[in-house]
Amino acid sequence: MGRYLMLLLCICYSSNCFSQINEIGFFVGGTNYIGDIGRTNYIQPNSASASILYKYNLNPRIALRGNISHFSLRGDDAKSENSIRRLRGFSFKNPVNEIAVGLEYNFFEYELSSAKKTYTPYILVQVAAVDYQTPFVETSPGNYRFTRNTSVAIPFGIGFKTKLYGKIAFAVEAAFRYTFTDKLDHSTNRFPGLNFGGSSNDWYSFTGVSLVYTFGRPACYANGR
Repeated sequence: MGRYLMLLLCICYSSNCFSQINEIGFFVGGTNYIGDIGRTNYIQPNSASASILYKYNLNPRIALRGNISHFSLRGDDAKSENSIRRLRGFSFKNPVNEIAVGLEYNFFEYELSSAKKTYTPYILVQVAAVDYQTPFVETSPGNYRFTRNTSVAIPFGIGFKTKLYGKIAFAVEAAFRYTFTDKLDHSTNRFPGLNFGGSSNDWYSFTGVSLVYTFGRPACYANGR
């Protein structure tokens, strides 16, 4: 009985020791479409975006991260630096929802409970489900009825985060999404008026800032520092 009691105490102690900090907050910024229509700049936001973030810190270097985002992707050939696109004159707007999960890796050890480890650059790698609008039927020449479709994207990016005040942290971030679809700009060979001739998959980027609040028991290796 004594051995079982000792084992139980060790398990409870280990669980408390490795309890981690949770983070929840929001991201606001801009999105930029990179594809067959409009500008070709990789970072030039032309539409607002917002996300809800949650992170679970496995240790001071690695955090699991999930986010839910809503934004619109826009492209306009009239604003392109490419003269051929300006003459073509296509444009689009697509409301998008995204759910992404993945890992955030800190270059330095990061613990808000420590006086010396409250800032770090980081990299982000995720997998995302992207819900977007796609043409379903042409109701009249040049007018379309839309439906929703889902595809996969690979988000990756870089950022810098630091303690702002108390349990609140601030971050700046730039991230790119490589998608597995060429239809975010409504391009399709089903309708002649929407057959833009592009063959490469679409990209889009996020740039912005986030605020997060930390809660939960700090890891035991941070105690006393």
